[in-house]
Formats: sequence, structure tokens, C-alpha cells
Amino acid sequence: MSIEYRGSSRVKDWINLILAVLLFISPWVLGYAGEAVPAWNAWILAVVIAILALAAISAFAVWEEWITGLLGIWLIIAPWVLSFAANPHALWAHVVLGVITAIVSFWSVWDYRHTPHAA
Repeated sequence: MSIEYRGSSRVKDWINLILAVLLFISPWVLGYAGEAVPAWNAWILAVVIAILALAAISAFAVWEEWITGLLGIWLIIAPWVLSFAANPHALWAHVVLGVITAIVSFWSVWDYRHTPHAA
């Protein structure tokens, strides 16, 4: 793995960690902490994304980015799958943070595949 790639990847992992923190606090900040399904979905996914981001910061592995990207996709579809799309605050928190998380994670995968690195 090249030093160039590792530096750019680390920035993306820090972004995912920040997104995880935002997701974790969103039920309180946006006022949907009293609704169990969207709140617990946000809290659980935030913890998992944070753990994956911290793991990637300490020792990058492309599978961490794939899983984080898939969790981002889950955040996008969760309001409809878990039936809380009627709550606009929970809906938009999940969709917006999910889109950004997926983009950042899959961008990291794309960078990894298109940057020369040691075997």
C-alpha cells in the first residue's frame, strides 16, 4: 500500500468516524430519541460504523470499507424497511448520513483499486 493512498484513505476513515458520531447523536439533536426503531437503528449502526472507522484508521483493510458502504446503503433504505419514513427527522438523518457514508466508503474502495500499492 502506498503512503499516498494510506494518507487519503485515512482522511476518509476520519470522515466516516465523524459521520458515525453525527448519526449517534441525531436522535437527541433532531428529536426522535423517543421513537425506539429509528433511534436504536441510528445508535447501533453508529457504533458499528465507528468501530469499523477506527479499525480502518489503525490498520486499513478494504473489507472494512465495503461493510461500511453497505451499512450506508442500509441507512438509506432503513426508513422504509423499518417503517419510520413518516418521521421526517429520522428519515432525512438516515438518508443523508447514509448517502454520505456510502459515498465516502465506496470512494475509498475505488481509490484502493486504482492506486498502485505494494503486494
